[in-house]
Amino acid sequence: MWNLATMFPAPDFRLASSFGNIRGLDVAASAPRAEFSRLVEVDRLGEDGLRLSILADEAERQALARRFGLIALDELRADIEVSRPIAGGPVRAVLDWQARVVQSCVVTLEPVPASLADRAVLLYAEEAQGELAPAGTELELDLAEEDPPDPIVGGRIDLGEAAAEQLALALDPYPRRPGARLPSEPAGEEGSGAGDRATPFSVLAKLKEKK
Repeated sequence: MWNLATMFPAPDFRLASSFGNIRGLDVAASAPRAEFSRLVEVDRLGEDGLRLSILADEAERQALARRFGLIALDELRADIEVSRPIAGGPVRAVLDWQARVVQSCVVTLEPVPASLADRAVLLYAEEAQGELAPAGTELELDLAEEDPPDPIVGGRIDLGEAAAEQLALALDPYPRRPGARLPSEPAGEEGSGAGDRATPFSVLAKLKEKK
């Protein structure tokens, strides 16, 4: 006999207490909390907006390090300005963030420490303002057009997750320790990142120059 209790276990709503309720609606049951979550209710933004500083604690940094495949994330912080010039309109967030990370060298697997910092300007809009086109509709993409705003979910935006995403975009996809090189690379052709990696074509070109 089939055991329905085993096939369809009861949902676990233990995360609900960490989110709280929004106007009586509990949104925690539908989405897991991000590793580094700092939620702001956009309806509470006044005319002067909001300024805040956020800092990831040790547990949050460890969780983000696992998510991004880092050896360590020693620091992640951001100074943020949030504004909503028009009531009910898009929300603008300016993040000045910085981080200290340790990645693994793609050649030797040794630790590669790095300090990162940047400014990001993000826009958020109510979900109704960015409705999806019906299935089967042909879409024309303009590559020069700016990215669409991120959605405001449940009346809130997550600035901690925004900072984490900016960190992910800034990480070197091919970190190398100074002097590290592949066996196929001639001495002196070591690269420090994706932009100066030696390829089979570049190595062949160098060999031809030496003839």
